Amino acid sequence: MIKTSRFTLSALAFSIALTSYSALAQIDTPADPQALSEFSTLSDAGADEPQTLPSLPGLFVRALQHDSDLSRQRLELEATREEIPMARSRLLPQVSASGGYLWQDSTNLQTVGDEELGIPQNPDRPQEVDETFYQVQLQQPLFSLERWRGVDVADAEVSAAELRLAVVEQELALQVSEAYVTAYLAAQRLGLLEAQQESLDLQVRQADRAFDLGIGNRVDLLEAQSRYDQAVSDAVEAENELDNALSELERLTGVMPTFASGSPGELGDVTFTDEIGEVDGWLSRTGQNLNVLLADEQQKVAQANASVSRSGYYPELNLNVSYSDRDSDDPYRESEDYRASVEVSVPIYRGGYTNASVRQGEKRIEASQATVDNERNLAIQEVRRRVRALNGGQRRLEALNRAIESSQLFLDAAERGEQLGLRDLVDVLDARSSFYDQRIQYVDTVGNYALDLLSLHAAVGSLESQDLDRIMTLLASMSTVAQVAR
Repeated sequence: MIKTSRFTLSALAFSIALTSYSALAQIDTPADPQALSEFSTLSDAGADEPQTLPSLPGLFVRALQHDSDLSRQRLELEATREEIPMARSRLLPQVSASGGYLWQDSTNLQTVGDEELGIPQNPDRPQEVDETFYQVQLQQPLFSLERWRGVDVADAEVSAAELRLAVVEQELALQVSEAYVTAYLAAQRLGLLEAQQESLDLQVRQADRAFDLGIGNRVDLLEAQSRYDQAVSDAVEAENELDNALSELERLTGVMPTFASGSPGELGDVTFTDEIGEVDGWLSRTGQNLNVLLADEQQKVAQANASVSRSGYYPELNLNVSYSDRDSDDPYRESEDYRASVEVSVPIYRGGYTNASVRQGEKRIEASQATVDNERNLAIQEVRRRVRALNGGQRRLEALNRAIESSQLFLDAAERGEQLGLRDLVDVLDARSSFYDQRIQYVDTVGNYALDLLSLHAAVGSLESQDLDRIMTLLASMSTVAQVAR
């Protein structure tokens, strides 16, 4: 059987289910307004109240209960577990009972006689016979290497099925997290674009008024209108991304959470509590990657099946005990038998089946070993890629933070310059567009950082409930009016 440490995601599922999300425990059905209110980002008190992010661990608990693919995998596991008692039953006594009824009209020397041979009819042997027969038989395998090794195959198959369930749970956690982060980022991007639209709309009106008064030019008006239309187009795209992400969350969890669109607060306040560290430290943990563990367990299944094939060279020894009783109109056919026998079956020639089966098993062991190596290489590559992305993401966020500060100063200077007649409206529009683009890039980079962090923990098999909480805290830190759902 697999060690407990291998079931990281199963432990994750149970730990999340037992956390202190008391509101989730009070929900009856997804259609209940009280149930949906837990996943709302706006409270009933008004816009001045802090917004509450939907609970990512709570949504994962929903997904564990709702996802049909996960339900299928659970049922597959339960079905596979029945392989163990089925394999063990082949080592236990097999008791069978049989019976029958026979009517027979027999013509022979004893039932009708033969005058030419001078053989008279035997009066004790009737021509028509009615008889009943029943037998109880017990067979106990005394030595069967194939059956003993079949138990090892069943144990290995159950362990592999348990790991397959853990892999599906991990994939589900990553899918829910990705849809959650995508929805949150789309909502934040939408808020930024709406704020940009309001600012650009004001500048369009100012440019239009200046043009009407003859102190402005048509180029500034067209440029302002073009920037405004572009912001509207980007907002529509962000809204579509938000709707798609929410639809994905509904498919996975059965509920439709709400993410309020709002402009992020001071992005410089975003903090990263995780020290990524050196890549070698993460690479040493790739042996606990769930896909690597699953491939290793599937190799054990192949080895166990190969050992079953090799057992075809060995004899089998069985003990047979039976009792039979025959009741017949013919007294010579009546019988009551008690039998006990020991049978030895020695395979001598099976047409080359055993040799081919052994060769097949050996090839499958080699193939499974190649799968283990491949999964380990993939895990190593995933760790390197995610560590590289996280380290690069932190540096990029630091650079974007400085760029946002510079863009804010440049925007202020451009607006003052326009008021003093030192700059034109196009300079202000360029500064404002750069300022909002950099904020959007910052938000997207934080989202990518969050997903890279979850994928890194999944790559080393250490994804836990606090990782989901940490992602919520990281996202909430981007907004001064957001708090984590509890």
